[in-house]
Amino acid sequence: MSFAIPRYREPDFAALGLERAPDVKLVPAERDGVMPRGYHATTLFPEYYHIGGRWVLAEDSRMDCVAVVRDEAVSIVEFRNVRAGELVVVGRTEDGSEGIYVHPNCFVDQSGEAEAFAFRTGRSRETAYSIDYDGLYDLLRHEREHGNILWVMGPACSFDADSRAAFAALVRDGFVNGLMAGNALATHDLEAGYLGTALGQDVYTQQAHFNGHYNHIDTINEVRRLGSIQAFVESGQVRNGIMYECVRHQVPFVLVGSVRDDGPLPEVYGDVYQGQDAMRELVRKATTIICMASTLHTVATGNMTPCYRVVDGQVRPLFFYSVDISEFAVNKLRDRGSLSVKTIVTNVQDFIVHVRKGVCPPEG
Repeated sequence: MSFAIPRYREPDFAALGLERAPDVKLVPAERDGVMPRGYHATTLFPEYYHIGGRWVLAEDSRMDCVAVVRDEAVSIVEFRNVRAGELVVVGRTEDGSEGIYVHPNCFVDQSGEAEAFAFRTGRSRETAYSIDYDGLYDLLRHEREHGNILWVMGPACSFDADSRAAFAALVRDGFVNGLMAGNALATHDLEAGYLGTALGQDVYTQQAHFNGHYNHIDTINEVRRLGSIQAFVESGQVRNGIMYECVRHQVPFVLVGSVRDDGPLPEVYGDVYQGQDAMRELVRKATTIICMASTLHTVATGNMTPCYRVVDGQVRPLFFYSVDISEFAVNKLRDRGSLSVKTIVTNVQDFIVHVRKGVCPPEG
């Protein structure tokens, strides 16, 4: 059977008895960042709001935000970004009785089976993943032509020569439309392209270099001297790698730091809320997201990612993968409410190599 994106099934408001539902209640925000009592908290599912006698879909959503009505359109807004006097949706039922309808069982496959893209629970290191890889390859080929593929990466992805080369090939072949990570992924990848090490160890042999513990901070220092990662790449001192290919192919990246960061690199966001806003800008464009070996960034991304995306006026699934060698790490995201995530328990370095072999032509 050829690959096909599951079809969106719109709610039948007439069959649901909601043609004459009341308009949603709107109450002005008390002051900046303070919501009226009884506000409606949003979910990752498609949500419809009855406004001016018609049902309006919120075209972009995320968990634990509020719905704000602006010019009869619905915006899903973080508490901190709501301004005093903005009209906030109030109501805590989701069945349409208060003008709010949440639509979770909304995608069907070619056979008409509901929730075709929702993924089974209880996956572990003993799960057989062959079909998952084959499905992912088909999805990536489709998304390269019709979607937007966003990758979220932890530093483990940069510690191995083969995984760095594999991801670089994915960038060159058009399978990467955006990258999100922390200071460490970019630092150690640039260190590898500059000095051949990650945290002072050779990325191929794993042998420690003399004074290798200086290598990552020497790398940061040189990038800071030049002013940016792009300037460092363009200087010719970096010869390969993840960040090298992202710069060369103009792939946007967002690096958000933490309190443990050294340096950090110039592009790293030190303000967590500015970083979150920048991450959400990339998430808003994504139709497939693959998170690898970064629990904190994975959970953060999952919390701001809906299960759907509106593209050219059509609603389609947003596919979300979490890949980690730790069962705890991949299951934590589902426990936080990201129910549409597909999990793969494996070494992420091996995962990247497998994906590259599955979708990229052999390099001659």
